[in-house]
Amino acid sequence: MKTGIIFDMDGTLWDSAKQVADAWSTITIERLGRRVTQEDMYRTMGMPMDELAKAIFPDHELSELLPIMEESGIVENDYLREHGACIYPDVVPVIKQLSQQYPLYIVSNCQAGYIEAFLEYYDLGAYFKDFTCFGENGKYKGDNIALIIERNSLDRGIYIGDIQADYDAAIAGGAEFIHAAYGFGSVSASVPKLNAFKELPVVLQNF
Repeated sequence: MKTGIIFDMDGTLWDSAKQVADAWSTITIERLGRRVTQEDMYRTMGMPMDELAKAIFPDHELSELLPIMEESGIVENDYLREHGACIYPDVVPVIKQLSQQYPLYIVSNCQAGYIEAFLEYYDLGAYFKDFTCFGENGKYKGDNIALIIERNSLDRGIYIGDIQADYDAAIAGGAEFIHAAYGFGSVSASVPKLNAFKELPVVLQNF
């Protein structure tokens, strides 16, 4: 049986809220007259980019916001590729360890280039077999989880995420779920949970 481990990004592998807010603000202050705050990001991270834009700037039309978000995303990706963000403790060694036992994947609702920036900065590209995101194909997280499972011929997919929407997407995409409880949110379902990323290998052994 081929079991794949699929990771969410924000609140699971790293916390980039401050870095993203600062990068976006270089654009939004000029274009919309308001900076993006770290609190804005914590409130909206995990949403698809179109929903996130409307949640932060509800008084503006989506048609106005999308090109601004696209430009902000380019600035953000460039910054993260060069500087990284707040990666959670033990992510790098645990990813390297797990890659010897499981094929690893990433699915996020982020913009195109965001996952690549993470992999490049931390030199983790060789440890992941595949990844995709909303910005790459316009599909929501549940559809992209299903896509990763299908195109990698997985018999079992296990999604690691931190918020209720991640759990919902995992179920919709045909995956099982482990809650990264150290992240940004809670999950109502009774599922295995991680209080720290380093617990993942042991949790997987017993899952």
